[in-house]
Amino acid sequence: MGKYLNMGNAGFMAMTRDIYVDKTEMIRFINSTLGTTRKLTCVSRPRRFGKSFAAKMLCAYYDKSCDSRHLFTGLDIAKDVSYEKYLNRYDVIYLDITLFLSKALDIGNVVNDMNDAVVEEVRQIYPDVRQDRALADTLFYVTEATGNKFIMIIDEWDAIFREAKEDLRLQKAYIDFLRSLFKSSWTDTVFEAAYMTGILPIKKYGNQSAVSDFREYTMLSPGNLAKYIGFTETEVKQLCEQYHADFSGMKRWYDGYVFRQADSVYNPNSVMEAIERTEFGSYWTRTETYESLRIYIDLNEDGLKEAIVQMLGGEGVIVDVGTFQNDMTNIKRKDDVLTLLIHLGYLAYDSEKKMAFIPNEEVKQEFVRAVTAGKHTEIARLIKNSDNLLKQTLHMDEEAVAAAIEEAHKMSAAPIAYNNEEALRSTIRLAYISCLDEYVIINELPSGHGYADIVYVPRRASSLPVILIELKWNKTDLGAIGQIKRNDYPQVFKKYGSDILLVGINYDSKSKIHTCKIEKFQRK
Repeated sequence: MGKYLNMGNAGFMAMTRDIYVDKTEMIRFINSTLGTTRKLTCVSRPRRFGKSFAAKMLCAYYDKSCDSRHLFTGLDIAKDVSYEKYLNRYDVIYLDITLFLSKALDIGNVVNDMNDAVVEEVRQIYPDVRQDRALADTLFYVTEATGNKFIMIIDEWDAIFREAKEDLRLQKAYIDFLRSLFKSSWTDTVFEAAYMTGILPIKKYGNQSAVSDFREYTMLSPGNLAKYIGFTETEVKQLCEQYHADFSGMKRWYDGYVFRQADSVYNPNSVMEAIERTEFGSYWTRTETYESLRIYIDLNEDGLKEAIVQMLGGEGVIVDVGTFQNDMTNIKRKDDVLTLLIHLGYLAYDSEKKMAFIPNEEVKQEFVRAVTAGKHTEIARLIKNSDNLLKQTLHMDEEAVAAAIEEAHKMSAAPIAYNNEEALRSTIRLAYISCLDEYVIINELPSGHGYADIVYVPRRASSLPVILIELKWNKTDLGAIGQIKRNDYPQVFKKYGSDILLVGINYDSKSKIHTCKIEKFQRK
């Protein structure tokens, strides 16, 4: 058993002894690619989204130096027709790039260190086979002499691009190393499959991938691997039932990553932490301080501040993800920043609407921390004002509420004079950003004889009132309250135990003044 060649199944064994969610069905997908033109797979997902778990699972399944049958008995893959055919049948090379970087005396030599370390282990296991200094040649000679083919697994493949952002010489040496393995006439001869995982997709040079033969599955387009990126909603429900955890809390804190093939996907590390600690909190984001987020949202790219404000207000923003070069240095526009944040897991992405958005409470708190301590002082002031606005609304301080909305209007991306009520609606959502901690926002709620413009409903049973907001443009705040009553919008909440606040807001485009009227709904 070696460090890099045939390292055994200890990693996967440790995983199965803890709280474990069965993701072994992914092995069936990899089995279907063995020996085909689809055998090179690269999966990118955020930190703490189970990348290393998947890599160690594949090692345990394919590694011929160990017997892993007892580990997979009863798991999904054991039911598949391909299970017996490939179980523990291959020489497996496992490279953890972050480990090599942490051990390197000189980071500039890390590619040579990797090459030499694996060659030495191959030499020990196959001492009678012709050797070469280059790993690609050595593996070819082994296959030529023995007929044995390799499976290579590279974990955190992109760590060099993240840790040595400015070292172009090292990056080139690394890409050349990968190309020597996976883009040569020997690739099909030597490798039965290769599986790479990292945070970023394979780096682009212009419009081309640096290692173009890999099939990529990313946070933008995970394809049929979407359900292996995190925990599905079904899996989270099962965990909550098994460990008596609050599912609604899990959904609020850790859900929000949306893919066509998997619907809702939850942050797996945070779900596990919440179960083990029996409380909700920001667990995944603690693996990197908010500084890493702040670096990017502090960039002075045109439109970035406005995009952040929109997303903090619960809206999505349209993103062109095609210009991103899959690295952390070639950031040239707002869309590059937002695309990077999608890959880092700080934003979710709806591929049908082409929109990015903040996925859940855990990430939202990190955004608030980052902008509050960062360069966007206007956004920080907006958040602080929003804290006060909720209190002012609950105290029915109409003048203070109108003034706070006026201030939010000045700081938001909306024009000085609204074009329509939708622009006014956007400013209201921004002004009440802090409400999202305690409330669920519902836009255009069907109720009574029409649709209530904006409704804030408390997330759980509490003494907080429902806040029902009706908007008017060039009319009156009293007219807004009158419409709420005439159309009986509060009727859907008549069985709600606490109060209902009716809030009418009007904007006069000539005077550019907001006015507000607040009443407590009187039940009959």
